[in-house]
Amino acid sequence: MSEIVDTELLVNCTILAVRRFELNSIVNTTLLGSLNRTEVVSLLSSIIDNRDNLESINEAKDFLTECLFPSPTRPYELPWEQKTIWAIIFGLMMFVAIAGNGIVLWIVTGHRSMRTVTNYFLLNLSIADLLMSSLNCVFNFIFMLNSDWPFGSIYCTINNFVANVTVSTSVFTLVAISFDRYIAIVHPLKRRTSRRKVRIILVLIWALSCVLSAPCLLYSSIMTKHYYNGKSRTVCFMMWPDGRYPTSMADYAYNLIILVLTYGIPMIVMLICYSLMGRVLWGSRSIGENTDRQMESMKSKRKVVRMFIAIVSIFAICWLPYHLFFIYAYHNNQVASTKYVQHMYLGFYWLAMSNAMVNPLIYYWMNKRFRMYFQRIICCCCVGLTRHRFDSPKSRLTNKNSSNRHTRAETKSQWKRSTMETQIQQAPVTSSCREQRSAQQQQPPGSGTNRAAVECIMERPADGSSSPLCLSINNSIGERQRVKIKYISCDEDNNPVELSPKQM
Repeated sequence: MSEIVDTELLVNCTILAVRRFELNSIVNTTLLGSLNRTEVVSLLSSIIDNRDNLESINEAKDFLTECLFPSPTRPYELPWEQKTIWAIIFGLMMFVAIAGNGIVLWIVTGHRSMRTVTNYFLLNLSIADLLMSSLNCVFNFIFMLNSDWPFGSIYCTINNFVANVTVSTSVFTLVAISFDRYIAIVHPLKRRTSRRKVRIILVLIWALSCVLSAPCLLYSSIMTKHYYNGKSRTVCFMMWPDGRYPTSMADYAYNLIILVLTYGIPMIVMLICYSLMGRVLWGSRSIGENTDRQMESMKSKRKVVRMFIAIVSIFAICWLPYHLFFIYAYHNNQVASTKYVQHMYLGFYWLAMSNAMVNPLIYYWMNKRFRMYFQRIICCCCVGLTRHRFDSPKSRLTNKNSSNRHTRAETKSQWKRSTMETQIQQAPVTSSCREQRSAQQQQPPGSGTNRAAVECIMERPADGSSSPLCLSINNSIGERQRVKIKYISCDEDNNPVELSPKQM
């Protein structure tokens, strides 16, 4: 320091530090002018070391650094043309991300047929992406674009916390999906994950994410820097007990832990899971000839796995450059002073945040049910029409009342029409999904009937105008009679699931 800083500046900064930290009773500022360079440097070191706690020590270091190595002008200012281009790029990305994930939220929560185990995980993923886009990406972009944090200390803490929580939740949800798909495909005889268990898993995911992000609540802070030209800027950062980036080892260790737990290990786990699933779905050969139902089930499982492989691959591609950039910047501090560092950081940050935009597009592209709902709401927005909810209780009640006032034939046709109006592809994706149930009931001797069987067949006609019917077969009489219609849907593995009255 003694060779770089002018002696007069060194003395003046020492006087300012004594006044700033109220050390007049300890240091006589009138005698500072008579001290040599070595004695002044020693006095500055004692001022820093005699602070009460680490936070005040870091404050003293920042004050002296800004005084001894001042910036004549405010750095990192982009021309307005470049700011406009970046604003358009980020604006389009955030609009698609917020709108797309909002639609996914509406599709799953507003339609009972879409509330499957897998879709609950996708719903959680969309919630995390929606929070990231609306509560974190917008404010971080403004901060990076202008190199100034105008949102205060409280939201600086919230912003850092939300950033880590949403990223952790997203990747942990992807890991949970891979485990669920692995059990369903590699170990099909094991008990499937129930909806109640899924809710518990999602709560644990959010809790673990909050624990990992807790340091952001403790160490987030802001600092205002002033410059000779009268300008100033405020920065939002993490002030650790041993300082801040790039000198803090605690900051480096925390970011390294986050990188390993939210990227490194999850990517390895998901790679193993999907490799094993791929070997079962594409690499194995069954003995004998598969039935039509087995072939349809295999095709359905392959489609689902392809979609999740695409989601995981996009996640890995979007976040890898961002993580590599920060690892490189930690070990090469001169990167922060390069001419195009702001454009580099904005580009890597946009790529990472665009993952929230891509996920709804993947659902639309690779899932028939999501695509039908997306197309319906897009068409409604384009033509400016408003439509009632497709499966509202009022619509179902109207259908039931009308069925009581008409004949059996009229009831059947009315039920078919109302089903198509109130349910969008509630029937299975494939037309060959079926459920067969048989029940044997031992009757007392001489009762005349000793066996009854119920067969629920899910067959959709070629025109797609009907939904499954449940038929009753009385073997003792040999007659087939239509009984109360039950609605049966298929889960994501093409297995039939009977819906309860509340779900219909």
